[in-house]
Amino acid sequence: MSERYDCTDPTGRAEGMAAAGAAIRRGQIIVLPTDTVYGVGCDAFDADAVAAVLAAKGRGRDMPPPVLIPTARTAHGLAAQVPDHANTLMEQFWPGPLTVILMAQTSLHWDLGDTNGTVALRVPDNPIALELLGDIGPMAVTSANTTGAPAARSLDEAQQMLGESVAVYLDGGPSVENAPSTIVDCTGEFPVTLRLGALAQSDIDAALAAPSQPQSPEHPPGATS
Repeated sequence: MSERYDCTDPTGRAEGMAAAGAAIRRGQIIVLPTDTVYGVGCDAFDADAVAAVLAAKGRGRDMPPPVLIPTARTAHGLAAQVPDHANTLMEQFWPGPLTVILMAQTSLHWDLGDTNGTVALRVPDNPIALELLGDIGPMAVTSANTTGAPAARSLDEAQQMLGESVAVYLDGGPSVENAPSTIVDCTGEFPVTLRLGALAQSDIDAALAAPSQPQSPEHPPGATS
């Protein structure tokens, strides 16, 4: 039986966070709010749970889920290399609706699907998601809908589509953004936008065209304060 928690209420949020964390550690999947649409996810390092996320959506291994992380600094531990243009975008738009594709560390023990050695990373600008990520660590999270259906903007929409395949539903209220994140491939010499979403191409172009700023030792490239 799925559990549902009202995270707009302090007591419900505390109970929901505890329940969601316990479910993830048991290898189950949950639905959580993000700054874009609702997401369904699990521990990124639990291959069986990742497979359950894909199955709940009716999606195959050829469409691996992105990984949500708590801070930009985490990206440097998951990626084999972070080019300067990726650092620029991460510094400008994280937390926020930008997903960056990088080459993954080959030593990581995870199976997200057929990624061709890459990983799609994002730091969401949502306090509920960030609190959970701070507790759990990297989570494989994709939009909380069945494949082909519109992305869920409310918990009711997510629950109607995913039902009992999800152990815990965290209700953060209606989504204020109806577009998914913008995806930029940073694995090559130049960044390539693969999907336009909540972040406009003009914003990306402006960030990349701006003069680079010197980094202080307290704030290395890709770090957040």
